[in-house]
Amino acid sequence: MSPEHLKTVLKEVQEGKLDLEKAFQKIKDLPYKDLDFAKLDTHREIRIGYPEVIYCAGKTIEQIEKIFDYLLDGGSNILATRASEEVFQAVQKLESKAVYHKLAQAITVKKKEIPLSSTYIAVVTGGTSDQKVADEAAVTAEIFGSRVENFLDVGVAGIHRLFDSLEKIRSAKVIIAVAGMEGALPGILGGMVGKPIIAVPTSVGYGANFGGLSALLTMLNSCAPGISVVNIDNGFGAGYLANQINQL
Repeated sequence: MSPEHLKTVLKEVQEGKLDLEKAFQKIKDLPYKDLDFAKLDTHREIRIGYPEVIYCAGKTIEQIEKIFDYLLDGGSNILATRASEEVFQAVQKLESKAVYHKLAQAITVKKKEIPLSSTYIAVVTGGTSDQKVADEAAVTAEIFGSRVENFLDVGVAGIHRLFDSLEKIRSAKVIIAVAGMEGALPGILGGMVGKPIIAVPTSVGYGANFGGLSALLTMLNSCAPGISVVNIDNGFGAGYLANQINQL
């Protein structure tokens, strides 16, 4: 249940349009809805300003359908991450306005329009292969109300490409730097840009990359200040945090 939904219920009670028994039925799922296999945190948006996000990996299509079926009755925007096209087809039968972001493997449903921020998040990638993770970050930030500007394939192998976009990157309120291989991009940006940088290591790279571990360690060990690091391939975590910073 979104804050707007709760306010509407309370207003209807105050105006005599809704009796207490019906009002109770509408808010009985606070603070969570027990679906047996999942306990949906319906109170989260009221507590922290953002609704619960559906992580689809590891869940059956039937479970995801039941979660969506319940959340669609609320007034909050919905984000589902790590969703396959098969999952999207099932969700689309429940909500025709659902949108599938193929590269990000994310599903969004806009139940309400949120004005995009005047300030923006710069999403910067080392290479094209990092774009899947970067897109997850961008979709996450946008569904929660942040404007995003993308600066793709500007990694250190051709650092002049980064310099061409530097002024626009510097104008962002917060930067998400996504890179695999050796993961040097956030450190380069940290020495050139005076804005918070969220570094996202990706699993892109050859054998000694160890599935993104080399990029993760590089980012954690950067001597440039102002860099925070999320887990390997965690575009969602980066987009969520960047949005929180951008909305301050």
